[in-house]
Amino acid sequence: MEFLIFFVIVTAIYYIIPYKLRWIWILISSYYFYIQTSHPRYIIILLMITVISYLSGLLIEMTNKKHSEKIKKSILIGSILCNIGLLFLFKYFDFFTDVIQGILAIVNIKMNIPKLGLALPVGISFYTFEAVGYIIDVYRGNIKAEKNLPKYALFIAFFPQLLAGPIERAKHMLDQFQIKHSFNYEKIKSGLLLILWGLFEKLVVADRLSKLVDTVFSNPDSYRGFYVVIASIFFTFQIYCDFSGYSDMAVGVARVLGIELTKNFQRPYFSRSIRGFWRRWHITLCSWFKDYLYIPLGGNRCSKIKNYRNIMIVFIVSGLWHGAALNFIVWGTLHGAYQVIEKVMEPLGKKVIKKFKINTEAFGYKFYQVIRTFILVDFAWIFFKANSLSAAFKLINNMFYFNPWVLRDGSIYNLGLTDKEFGISILGIVIILVVNLLQRKNNLYWWLQSKNMAARWSVYLAAALIIIIFGVYGPEYNPQQFIYFQF
Repeated sequence: MEFLIFFVIVTAIYYIIPYKLRWIWILISSYYFYIQTSHPRYIIILLMITVISYLSGLLIEMTNKKHSEKIKKSILIGSILCNIGLLFLFKYFDFFTDVIQGILAIVNIKMNIPKLGLALPVGISFYTFEAVGYIIDVYRGNIKAEKNLPKYALFIAFFPQLLAGPIERAKHMLDQFQIKHSFNYEKIKSGLLLILWGLFEKLVVADRLSKLVDTVFSNPDSYRGFYVVIASIFFTFQIYCDFSGYSDMAVGVARVLGIELTKNFQRPYFSRSIRGFWRRWHITLCSWFKDYLYIPLGGNRCSKIKNYRNIMIVFIVSGLWHGAALNFIVWGTLHGAYQVIEKVMEPLGKKVIKKFKINTEAFGYKFYQVIRTFILVDFAWIFFKANSLSAAFKLINNMFYFNPWVLRDGSIYNLGLTDKEFGISILGIVIILVVNLLQRKNNLYWWLQSKNMAARWSVYLAAALIIIIFGVYGPEYNPQQFIYFQF
C-alpha cells in the first residue's frame, strides 16, 4: 500500500509539472524511494558509486582527446576497482575472511581476521554493475560521457529498477530521460496491466509456493523423497514468479512514466537447452556478463579449451554475484558445467540424430529437450535455495527416497499449505505455463485489446479480484521480500 500511494503521487505530479522538470522530480522520488526501502545511511554508497563512475567517464573522454591509452586504461581500472571494491567490502569481505581462515586452519595456522559484519545495501549488486558497464562503454567509445551529473544519477537510481533490475545500459536509458513523454493512454494502460500481471505472479503464486518451500528447505533433516522433490519443483516456479513478477512490475511502472525498460525474461522454462535457458533468464545480467566478461576473456573466438574455461569463469562469477556463499558458487559452477558438457556432446548428438533419422522438429523430441533442461535447472536450484552447502547435499541425498504414498495420505498438506492452498498453487503454476506458452506466438496485450470493451474489462476486473481473493497478504501474513533484493 505504501508503494501504491507513492506511485500514484509520483505519477500525478510527473504529468502535471513542465516536462523539463520531470526528470528532476523522478530523481528526487528515486532517492526518497531508496531511503525508504534501505537504511538512510546507505544512500552514501549509492552516491559514491554514482560520483566515481560519473567522474571516471568524464576523465576517460577527456583522455580520449589526448590519445593517451595508458592513462585512459588506468582510469578505467581504477574506477572499476573502486566500484567493485565497495561491493566487495559490503558483500564479500566476511565470506573471504572465513575462506582464508578455513584454508589456513587446514595447515594448522591460526589467524583471527576480524569481520566487518556490515549489512548489505539493497540493490548494490545491480547499480554497481550499471555503473561499471557505463564506464566500460565510455572507454570503448560506445557512448559519450554524460556531462549532467543529476541526469547520470537518475540513470543509476531510477526507482522502478533500482533494487532488483533489469540491469540497464546508459545508451538505452539516458536518451529516454531527454524525451518529452506526453500522457499516453495506451502506454499507461499497458504498464498497469503489466503491474497487475506481476502482482499475480508474486502474491498469488510465488508467495504461496514459498510456504511449502520454506518448510522443507529450512528443515533438511526432516523431509525425504517426494517432499523434497515437490519443494524443489515449487521453488523453481517460486523464484521465477518472484523475480519475473518484480521485473514485470518494474517495466510496467516505468512504462506508465513513458520509460521503456529491457525485458528480463522470455519463457525460460520452455528452453530446450541450458544455453537457451540463459538467453531467456535474467536476460540483462546474462547480456552484461557476455559483453563485459565473456567476450573480453576471448568468448568463443579461441581454442575449445579456452572457450570452456571462459564459460566456467563467467558462471562461477555469476554464482558469486548472487551470493557470498559456497552453495551459490556450486550453483554457478553447475550451470557452467552443464554448458560445457552440452558443447562437448553436441557433435555426438548430431551424429545420433543423423544416424537414427530423428525429427528434431517433432513435438516429442522438443518436449524431451524441455523436460531434460527443466530437470537440470531444477536440480541446480537446490543449491541456490539451500541455507548452506551441507544442507543442499543433505536435501539431494534425502531426495532419493521412494515414498509415493505421501501423495495420497494427505501428509503433503502438513508442509504449510492446506489441500485447497496446494490446489491453488498447482493452478497458479498451470496459469503461468499456459500464459508463457501463449506468448510464444501471440502478443497477449494486443490480442486482449482487439476484444470489445465488455470482454476487456471483464478480464481486468477478474484479474484484480483473483489477486485480492487469492493473494497471500494481510495482518497475519509475514510479507515475503523479493528474493533478488538480497543480491
